[in-house]
Amino acid sequence: MMRKLFGTDGVRGTANTPPMTAEIALRLGLAAGKYFQRKSALPRVVIGKDTRLSGYMLENALTAGLTAMGMNVLLLGPVPTPAVGFLTRSMRADLGVMISASHNPHQDNGIKFFGPDGFKLSDAAEAEIEALLGTDIPLADPADIGRAKRIEDGRGRYQEYAKTTFPQGLQLDGLRVVIDCANGAAYRAAPEVLWELGAEVIPVGTSPNGKNINKGCGSTHPEAAAEAVVAHGADVGITLDGDADRVMILDQHGRVADGDQIMALLASRWAEEGRLKGGALVATVMSNLGLERHLHAQGLRLERTPVGDRYVVERMRQGGFNLGGEQSGHIVMTDYTTTGDGLVAGLQFLAEMARTGRAASDLTQTFETVPQLLKNVRYAAGQEPLSAAPVKAAIAEAEARLQGQGRLLIRKSGTEPLIRVMAEAEDAVVLTEVVDSIVAAVERAA
Repeated sequence: MMRKLFGTDGVRGTANTPPMTAEIALRLGLAAGKYFQRKSALPRVVIGKDTRLSGYMLENALTAGLTAMGMNVLLLGPVPTPAVGFLTRSMRADLGVMISASHNPHQDNGIKFFGPDGFKLSDAAEAEIEALLGTDIPLADPADIGRAKRIEDGRGRYQEYAKTTFPQGLQLDGLRVVIDCANGAAYRAAPEVLWELGAEVIPVGTSPNGKNINKGCGSTHPEAAAEAVVAHGADVGITLDGDADRVMILDQHGRVADGDQIMALLASRWAEEGRLKGGALVATVMSNLGLERHLHAQGLRLERTPVGDRYVVERMRQGGFNLGGEQSGHIVMTDYTTTGDGLVAGLQFLAEMARTGRAASDLTQTFETVPQLLKNVRYAAGQEPLSAAPVKAAIAEAEARLQGQGRLLIRKSGTEPLIRVMAEAEDAVVLTEVVDSIVAAVERAA
């Protein structure tokens, strides 16, 4: 069954334009309610959101659709995406919903669904929900309409759980930590958790106004956090994205370490402790070749998946692995979480600092990266530039040139109208030339 509405991470688009309208959100609520109906008891759903202005509109529309199907709705307010995964399972909900466009600008928004086990829905489940949108969905009887209420302690429950993932016997006393919350969903949770674990906290991006989420801050714009690290003489910086399922780590000099370096550190440590299940790390095709070489040298494997943390999680569950993620900063640790969790991943890095007494700069350069170049090309709606003959020819020529000395990855973004052109090669000149040649061909076809 084909999906057209759902992308690699739920439904996403510009607010107040299809598919991110109140009308479609209402229909999604009806369809999801129909899909998750059960006869044994009145179904319940938890809904969280980030700090976007459009979150109010979509939250109300989804609530209307879900209650019309007889589901009780528990409104969490602004909480990180991983909190929704955790609370869906913890509160025995049948469905979890997160309203967020993650790292995108404020005018975008999205809707992500979680099953009762706290994991994101499979492609097949999303396709079934999407198929229901075009059908006549029977509503609940008047006496069976659901209720909606605000849950005041949802964020607190998540914060307490996040603290339990930090090793017992360790403290963050004496560590000065910059935490950049991207003016997003973790603007209260992350600083409070760090402070309660003993850190001296320097907050950045903790004043959301509905329109400044991810604006010049957060994991996609770490410059603000880097400046704060240097200005305050901090030991380390942690930058989250708008819904706090991504993280980047900054060392004491303000230099950024991406998800590959964080995963490499954790994989090595867990392997030493005998905790790395299956002797493998699961990551996407975007992860650096240097990470693969580093793991291989330790007798470990890198299992690659398509781009998207949900595909990483699916492979982890299929193979019984417990560590995976993306170069972009989604770090999934199924011993603790059901999806990427930037705060919990940050805590694992801080635990290594506390355990070893080593500086952040010593822990963020676990392996030497192979030079990698990624460029994005925006295309007009309805266009298929990758189908154009000149683009295919440019890709074939680049692949031939890189054979034996690098790799090439071309793909459409699952969340934006972008073609992502990525290559890796030891020769920087060749790297630049092959990427630019493909970008030029795509631009002409777009």
